[in-house]
Amino acid sequence: MVALIIPIITALFLLVSSQALAGYGATLCKEKNFTCYVTKRGDSWAKLFPDSDQRNVAMRINRMNVKLHPGMKIALPNTENWDLMSYSPFPTQIDPPGEKIIYVSKKSLAFGAYNANGTLQYWGPISSAKGYCPDLGKSCRTPSGTYAIQYKQGAGCVSSKFPIGRGGAPMPYCMFFHGGFALHGSYEVPGYNDSHGCVRMFVDDAQWLNQEFTADEPHVRVVVY
Repeated sequence: MVALIIPIITALFLLVSSQALAGYGATLCKEKNFTCYVTKRGDSWAKLFPDSDQRNVAMRINRMNVKLHPGMKIALPNTENWDLMSYSPFPTQIDPPGEKIIYVSKKSLAFGAYNANGTLQYWGPISSAKGYCPDLGKSCRTPSGTYAIQYKQGAGCVSSKFPIGRGGAPMPYCMFFHGGFALHGSYEVPGYNDSHGCVRMFVDDAQWLNQEFTADEPHVRVVVY
């Protein structure tokens, strides 16, 4: 039975991986506000978007900060609107929660940070668990639920578990919200879910959440769904 199950799991993993590699931007191609662009040899974020502000918005729309490779589909705004907040997958206002709160959407690959009055302060890309981790030889997931930041570290935060057997993987500005699961900065936010279970985000977003948003209220609520 085990001999039969392993190939099935492997096939499912390869299928999910091939779908994931298309990236979040490809899902926006059919929406009227975006045009899809297939990257070519020599393309880079800086070459396509010389303006740093536009580059920042484009990377966040596509939920990635990784290097571009030929054949990747990325979504480009087909308007002159480069206001980041207008592309938020979260509402600008919710019922006042009475406290700061961070929402993490595994489907939208994004987080949204709200103040106590329910006003969206900022949003950014994330990458949660890939579903199956070959190095672990089993499924891996980012838990859904309501949590709170338990403790955090600064720019030098590293993993005690990954890479397997060594540890030391960078997790700058980590904020642990459930056991070993953390929000943390990464330069490997690829536009799809690809982590072992932690919530990767752009490094400057993690720094802002760590040092500013949660500075006066360290145990901020985190809702993952």
